[in-house]
Amino acid sequence: MRIFISTCAFLVLCSFSAAFDPLDPTGNITVKWDIMSWTADGYVAVVTMNNFQMYRHIQTPGWTLGWTWAKKEVIWSMVGAQTTEQGDCSKFKANVPHCCKKNPTVVDLLPGVPYNQQFSNCCKGGVVAAWGQDPSASVSAFQISVGMAGTTNKTVKLPKNFTLLGPGPGYTCGPAKIVPPTTFLTPDGRRKTQALMTWNVTCTYSQFLASKHPRCCVSFSSFYNETITPCPTCACGCENKKKCVKSDSKLLSVVGVNTPKKDNSPLLQCTRHMCPVRVHWHVKQNYKDYWRAKVAITNFNYRMNYTQWTLVVQHPNLNNVTQVFSFDYKPLVPYESINDTGMFYGMKFFNDLLMEAGPTGNIQSELLLQKDQNTFTFKQGWAFPRKVYFNGEECMLPPPESYPFLPNSGLETRVGLLILLVSLVVLLLL
Repeated sequence: MRIFISTCAFLVLCSFSAAFDPLDPTGNITVKWDIMSWTADGYVAVVTMNNFQMYRHIQTPGWTLGWTWAKKEVIWSMVGAQTTEQGDCSKFKANVPHCCKKNPTVVDLLPGVPYNQQFSNCCKGGVVAAWGQDPSASVSAFQISVGMAGTTNKTVKLPKNFTLLGPGPGYTCGPAKIVPPTTFLTPDGRRKTQALMTWNVTCTYSQFLASKHPRCCVSFSSFYNETITPCPTCACGCENKKKCVKSDSKLLSVVGVNTPKKDNSPLLQCTRHMCPVRVHWHVKQNYKDYWRAKVAITNFNYRMNYTQWTLVVQHPNLNNVTQVFSFDYKPLVPYESINDTGMFYGMKFFNDLLMEAGPTGNIQSELLLQKDQNTFTFKQGWAFPRKVYFNGEECMLPPPESYPFLPNSGLETRVGLLILLVSLVVLLLL
């Protein structure tokens, strides 16, 4: 029994620790319900999903939001979203609700729906940008009319058991909590109104829950060493090894091979690492007061285009970024005293889309960094990143002992050991 309890406690602690992201400690998705008006048997509410994560967005096929009603509520109608199932509404004779399920599942509408079905910040296919990349696109909303529910603040029962897929697993949502009503400013800015009742649901992401393997890996190279340090073997697991295809396979010419599956199962190019994405960091040049690095991102998934992608790098010299070429760049400073992390993302309408695996499935940039003479060195892999994230997922780095080393570093180490041994012998003789 003790072993069972200890195991459960360990798993719970692991999940909580994995949900905390040290590079984005306050990042979360907040789902806010604002009751705007009461109806004869319920209420009309606006549900707003705000992505407060700095570099983790929700990509296609978009978010899926679910919950369980506390009583016998039904959804009479929705604007800007829809439930995936109607459920059993056979007891209703005249007006048939939009959904009668105890645990509805809601998805965003696709772009181009009729105007009378649209709502502000809706209809993007569930795609929500990261807060740090595009705050104006980091929100999604819809309107819902709920029946057979409470009609006052005291009789309304909050939904429970919220779930969020974004688009896959990884998010854990807490219970709904009543908060002060949201205030709204009229277009002329002269009057404030407020919701009749507001509650929030906070959802946090855990890579531990999302996948048992990383989804990206990192390789290194440098101008001072011909050795290329590849991604670790099976860095993202080798479960898809039997289903992968070679880059020259005739299967790739079949019509529809690039069409995504409903379960988002990948079609990977056969590689040693078997990762959908590889990030390559190349130390390119050394100048008197500056040094230059090249970053290349390669897609090995034939069924996935990465829209609004983000790349986060942690490196001590990112506090002195002079110029970034062909990528947008934003420093991330979760702790004011430390400036060693930055986010790279594509320029709009230029390279903000990473195409599927193939000749066009690659994007790259270079960055120029100013040296801090007190800390700068090429020794012991200092010029390579400490952490790398792609689309909010931490990538697997090679082991430190495999990093490209300076040609004379091995000689310096041997000379140092020799001097130490000679000194010891001299001391013993004296």
